[in-house]
Amino acid sequence: MSPARTVSQLHDLTGRTALVTGGSRGLGLQMAQALAEAGARVLISSRKQGDLDDAAATLRADGHAVDTFAADGRDDVQVGALVDHALATLGPVDILVNNAGATWGAPAQDHPLDAWDKVMDLNVRGVFLLSREVARRSMIPRGQGRIVNVSSIAALGGSGSMQAAAYHASKGAVASLTRALACEWGPHGINVNAILPGVFPSRMARHLLAPGTIEPIVAQLPLRRVGDDEGLKGAVLLLASDAGKHITGVLLPVDGGASAVVGA
Repeated sequence: MSPARTVSQLHDLTGRTALVTGGSRGLGLQMAQALAEAGARVLISSRKQGDLDDAAATLRADGHAVDTFAADGRDDVQVGALVDHALATLGPVDILVNNAGATWGAPAQDHPLDAWDKVMDLNVRGVFLLSREVARRSMIPRGQGRIVNVSSIAALGGSGSMQAAAYHASKGAVASLTRALACEWGPHGINVNAILPGVFPSRMARHLLAPGTIEPIVAQLPLRRVGDDEGLKGAVLLLASDAGKHITGVLLPVDGGASAVVGA
């Protein structure tokens, strides 16, 4: 029997590779930083190459190995090209973080159908497409891998104030897909989990952070604060590393306690 590893060794990602979608800013960049800081070589992807170049410069300035590839997760051809590039650049993909997403605000009765399709295509179809390709081309053949999907506490219930039915539905679908894939791919040595962020400063959540809007939200949170630029680092590292090797099919809220409040 091998000697027990230390906590630091269990979290060490040296020699491993990670693909992070939506990795050019916000929560995606934060998680890419966490994985790189733990030693992983990281490939970040989003739709805009200029944003990726800026993010890569930030990561490289801190001494991290990072590559980029621009792709639209809604397009199966572009997803295939992303995986081709990842395998050619990184070799086998050890860690996949499905973070790319979109939202649309509108009353449900007036929600445009094309906007519904846009949100569902990226948030759900895109997660499935990329997970399928990475699993069958890299993880299943090697009998190992970590997939971390980014859902949302919006998956746990509705919110009349948000008026984002497509977003709620899509994140609920990501949560269910996470558990389905965990059950199906567990025998192949693949752990599949989801992080459910609450309110974090990001472009997607900017309407919630406006003065007069954010204060009532914060007042209901047990920790009385929104997330920050470190709030997801520990969660993604746990689920991506050997520290979380016996965790799969889990939906992990990182929300300041919002999901613990009855009626929240």
